[in-house]
Amino acid sequence: MGARIHRALWFLAMMGCAMKAPVASMDHIVGASTGWKIPPNLTFYQEWAQRRNFVVGDKLVFLYTTGVHNVLEVNKDDFDKCGDKKVIDMYYKGPTILPLTTPGNHYYYCGVGTHCESGQKIAINVSATAPLVLLAEGPATDSPATDANTSTKSSASPVRRSGLAGATATMSALVWMFM
Repeated sequence: MGARIHRALWFLAMMGCAMKAPVASMDHIVGASTGWKIPPNLTFYQEWAQRRNFVVGDKLVFLYTTGVHNVLEVNKDDFDKCGDKKVIDMYYKGPTILPLTTPGNHYYYCGVGTHCESGQKIAINVSATAPLVLLAEGPATDSPATDANTSTKSSASPVRRSGLAGATATMSALVWMFM
């Protein structure tokens, strides 16, 4: 009986370690295999973003050709109107990789011609922390090998979000406890 209690306490301690495991950041390739270009419809990039969890520490990767497209970070009013009255930042050299450093809403669009009006714009909500999920549901959908995947799952593998070391420790604890 004492050994069983010891195992249970050890298991709980390992679960605590799994919850404190370091969180892996994600590189989100905007538009996946489409990249950053005039989309096939006006809601393409918003639909892409809605299927993802963005967290402080992640990066947005805008794949585009310099001179053909750009990325402007703007406020909500400029985003809605495709305006440029209060531009936060401008990026002209593709590809552009933007670290997500602050939580909240972030707005981006292409400022070339009427690209924004044609739907080349994206609004995202960045969370301060990643959701805690311990069980893997599948691979990240933004990895180069799976860009064409149109899965509606998060772009981050849940095991990567909770920390691979934590998931490994949890699995080891489960195997040891039930041996």
